[in-house]
Amino acid sequence: MDKIIATASGLMDRPGFNWKACIIGLSTANFLFESYVDWRQIHAVTKNGAKVPKELEGKIDSETVVKSSRYSVSKLKFSLVSGLFNLVENLFIYKFDFLPKLWTCTGHFVTSLLGKHLLPSCMSGMITHSLFFTGAISVVSTFISLPFNYYKNFVLEEAYGFNKLTVKLWVSDLFKQTALGFAIGGPILAAFLKIIDHFGDKFMYYLSAFMGVVQIVMLVIYPKFIQPLFNKLSPMEDGDMKVAIEKLAQRNKFPLDKLYVIDGSKRSSHSNAYFMGLPWGSKQIVLFDTLIEKSTVTEVVAVLGHEIGHWALSHTTKLLLINQAHMFAMFTFFAAFVKNNSLYKSFGFYNEQPIIVGFMLFGDIFGPLDSVLAFAISLLSRTYEYQADEYSTRQGYGEELKKSLISLHKENLSSLVVDWLYSAYNYDHPHLVERLRHIDEIEDEISSGKKD
Repeated sequence: MDKIIATASGLMDRPGFNWKACIIGLSTANFLFESYVDWRQIHAVTKNGAKVPKELEGKIDSETVVKSSRYSVSKLKFSLVSGLFNLVENLFIYKFDFLPKLWTCTGHFVTSLLGKHLLPSCMSGMITHSLFFTGAISVVSTFISLPFNYYKNFVLEEAYGFNKLTVKLWVSDLFKQTALGFAIGGPILAAFLKIIDHFGDKFMYYLSAFMGVVQIVMLVIYPKFIQPLFNKLSPMEDGDMKVAIEKLAQRNKFPLDKLYVIDGSKRSSHSNAYFMGLPWGSKQIVLFDTLIEKSTVTEVVAVLGHEIGHWALSHTTKLLLINQAHMFAMFTFFAAFVKNNSLYKSFGFYNEQPIIVGFMLFGDIFGPLDSVLAFAISLLSRTYEYQADEYSTRQGYGEELKKSLISLHKENLSSLVVDWLYSAYNYDHPHLVERLRHIDEIEDEISSGKKD
């Protein structure tokens, strides 16, 4: 492995190679491809958006179909504009050597803090400098994205009746998210950089293990310490729904610990449900209050039967392991770039080679390959969704699951028309019609088995 990485590093570290032009080309090509994919979806929805698929005739009214089509096109156009802005922003950063200038600026700031004894002398190294550099980028990026963030919530989502945020709550969320980013992301980034610096060419093994531990720790601390900062979790009240869910869990030997209802309605009218807890430990089920309000007991139970199917078939554990392999592959590729002199020099770093800068630039280079890996993971995820639907259907919830899926699509105004390339590139779940057909096939198979 070390020889392969050393050889790859030598081949890519060619004096005079214009990495800036390479990354600008890759970023532009990626934007053009994604814009083309979005345009195909806009064309498909505009052309066929008013038609009701035969599987949904009599189940979704034409008014909802037209509204969902308009919502889909509005989101796609917003995506195109924001994507173009991000491309122009990146080109501006690269063209005018913003990264080395910001690196120098934050370096002077750290030196000033050290000189005033506002930082201990032990924090005079590259890692502290990298933390301030990353923090500055985060603050600038958050500030620049404010108009888009505001438009998405208070114009786009508001126009279709989804936004429940107030400006005060929106601002509060931004401050909390930024503070958490510094409080949690800072120490993780420091450890990330220290591992790369300490272990040299073999850092990918230790870094993958570290990030795996971070994922597990976050699964534990998120519901207890982070989520309560944004939403209120209340124990589900006694009633038919609670009894039905507990019976479902007992029948499937699902390690249900607690049932919660989350006040998702204070931010959005979109519906959702999810599990909390480690893949192999006890679980908490969290239902959005909007889901409970808009669904029957049997529909909610059918959805949870699908989610329990993911647990019973070990999908979460498998995806966690696949994600670990994905990270290891990414870190292994990065090992060939971490000391690439020509890469740093192309972007104005002649005297220093900050690891954090190398990783940021590597992200743009790795993007196209990562898209291929993400596509493969999405295909697997789709397979898992079909399997979970089958699990719930074989529990006897086929009809209720179909009703619930249709209801969720109606309430969330999800597009009923999906271009095949857009679906392949963006969706990790099968489309509604595909899922309905699959459930029908399973029900027919079950029915045939009973007749035989």
